[in-house]
Amino acid sequence: MKRVLISGGNGFLGSHLVRESLARGFEVTVVDDMSTSNQMNVPHEVKFVGKRIEDFSTNERFDYVVHLAARPSPDDYVKHPVDTMLSNSIGTKNTLEIALKSNATFMFTSSSEVYGDAAVIPTPETYYGYVNPNGIRSCYDEGKRFSEALIMSYHREYGLDTRIQRPFNVYGSGIREDGAYGRVIPRFIDWSLRGERIIVHGDGKQTRSFLYVDDWLEATWEFLTKDGLSGDVINIGSEKEITIVQLAQKIKGLIGSSSEIFYDIARENDPRRRAADITLAKEKLDWEPNISLDEGLVKTIEWFRRRMR
Repeated sequence: MKRVLISGGNGFLGSHLVRESLARGFEVTVVDDMSTSNQMNVPHEVKFVGKRIEDFSTNERFDYVVHLAARPSPDDYVKHPVDTMLSNSIGTKNTLEIALKSNATFMFTSSSEVYGDAAVIPTPETYYGYVNPNGIRSCYDEGKRFSEALIMSYHREYGLDTRIQRPFNVYGSGIREDGAYGRVIPRFIDWSLRGERIIVHGDGKQTRSFLYVDDWLEATWEFLTKDGLSGDVINIGSEKEITIVQLAQKIKGLIGSSSEIFYDIARENDPRRRAADITLAKEKLDWEPNISLDEGLVKTIEWFRRRMR
């Protein structure tokens, strides 16, 4: 039986990967301090360790090590910059050491944030990024960039099988909408369902490209388990941009909501455009998104409706 260690496995993306691993017959260990969770999201079959990944150590051996632990919501990580940096520095080192000891395949979930306010759209993996190294978002952006550099150092010096994925704005069932943890799609859905005003930061003309979680999971599993991808860095996202105000209007329309759109001050260092060049994913993973934004939003809206009943 294959064994996988997943840091941050109780979170949004992690819990989906946990369930897929179990369905594939893997033995799963999760390390998660629950700092970004409001409930237990993993099945009882999982070995759960309630610790911060930077404090975790083990002598167990694994076939795969996946480092997902992070604070991905801007409102959250700007309030916890030190913890954000530590999970993407000490936490990355700890998981790399576990993978090295096991001679495991190591996958890191980086972020499209490593590109910063990109000048090339759609953005390929070869773009180096335009990031403020000491700005309010740098704890996350530069933390992910540091992790990538450390991971490639382990790959080059020790020959460790490493894979770095850069997801672009993944959404879907299981994502939190509340407080500092909610991101744009779940927040817009929650506000629209409740008839509350929808808050758009800045002029709303900034763009994002969104990926439904089932598409992310399909690409992630292929990238994790396929042979011959050691040392690769691959975008997992969509090439299709939508402005934030268009997204708000679309969600309102799908719900039939009476919510009004309210424009608030712009976020500091917020990228103006974001879309993924997925040429490499098509070539190496034989993958591209199958679920349209409208279809994914309908699925996500229905999930939120069921939770609110």
